[in-house]
Amino acid sequence: MTTLTTGDAAPAFALSDQRGDTVRLEDFRGRKLLVYFYPEADTPGCTTQSCDVRDHRGDLARLGVDVVGISPDEPSSQLAFDEKFSLGFPLLSDTDHAVAEAWGTWGEKTYEGKTYIGIIRSSFLVDEQGRIEQAWYKVKPAETVPNATAALQY
Repeated sequence: MTTLTTGDAAPAFALSDQRGDTVRLEDFRGRKLLVYFYPEADTPGCTTQSCDVRDHRGDLARLGVDVVGISPDEPSSQLAFDEKFSLGFPLLSDTDHAVAEAWGTWGEKTYEGKTYIGIIRSSFLVDEQGRIEQAWYKVKPAETVPNATAALQY
């Protein structure tokens, strides 16, 4: 499994968002980008994570950071999640998990004694040139924003 570290080029992506528009990594060139991977829209942990990002989006924007969330959900599920919680930022659909694999967030997980393959909740701060500034694998839902803001205040 790939593990991205500081200084690595962020793997390119071109994915459909919840409205069917294609969003590309290069769309954010010149700005920092917080990319977070979550297992499934509208589940408790993913809701906690996404609503925390929503609630701090203004703070992130003032620090020059855009945000995208990525999961294997279909765009229609992403749209329902966005509308239910008024998230207001791109939720990208990686149904074949190719982007998750490239970012090292698709792998073996264990839950309630069962092992399976899926999204490993992770987040990344990408710099203005498209390089990994910070990578956090196996984060708890409430850690995404604090990790990013702490990294931005160095």
